[in-house]
Amino acid sequence: MAVPKKKISASRRGQRRSHDSLSAVNAHACPNCGEAIAAHNVCQACGMYNGKQVLKVKETEVEASA
Repeated sequence: MAVPKKKISASRRGQRRSHDSLSAVNAHACPNCGEAIAAHNVCQACGMYNGKQVLKVKETEVEASA
């Protein structure tokens, strides 16, 4: 079984892991309703994409009763 001859230093371990961090999602506001959405995705609140209605959005009970 392979066993390392020497301990990997914290610096070398950190260099190996330098690209493992997560990046933040670039969200922007939907031009139709103002909800925060990811780029190149359909707005889940209003169903619009690129100025066109592509999804039928169900109304919630709170919106229907108001």
